[in-house]
Amino acid sequence: MSKSVAAVLDQGITPQAFIDGMEKNKDTFLGWYEGFEWSNEEDKSFFESLQFRDDLRCLILMADWCGDVIRNVPVVFRATEAAGIPTEVLIVEKFPEVMDQYLTMGGRAVPIVIIADTGGHVLGQWGPRPSDVQAHMIAFKQANPDREAADYQDNLKIARQKIIEQYGEGTEYQTRVLKELRELLSSF
Repeated sequence: MSKSVAAVLDQGITPQAFIDGMEKNKDTFLGWYEGFEWSNEEDKSFFESLQFRDDLRCLILMADWCGDVIRNVPVVFRATEAAGIPTEVLIVEKFPEVMDQYLTMGGRAVPIVIIADTGGHVLGQWGPRPSDVQAHMIAFKQANPDREAADYQDNLKIARQKIIEQYGEGTEYQTRVLKELRELLSSF
């Protein structure tokens, strides 16, 4: 059965309303957002070429407390702005039933970027982080299936540190996010 977000289309908030309402991590989020630069003209041209499509909608499950949201969503916002894709934010705590349809390895992880058509039929999704970064969490979860194990929390801290290292200090990860979004959008 295919997924649908028809019931929540137009019930989210705008990206600007999300930014204005941020209670946590706002300065860091804005730093990534305002500091965004296209690393190559090919990516920029691809997203700008989507301005002629009026059949796409973007919904992003997210929250301001999440580090992956703070890093990745500014890139997604810039891409959807360039593409002219109407975008709305679904705050996870306000849309738990939607979040539960988009679990990552059985758990809630954000952001989840959902691309749908105008009727709400889901065409694809991305998230919660670039695949090379996510690989560290996948490896952790596969190696640590027992959340009650004595070393679970220590191993989780190690995995989170690897994730931070994989993101890196600069904006290079943004190119990987754009590449994955481009691949997704090119598939329909």
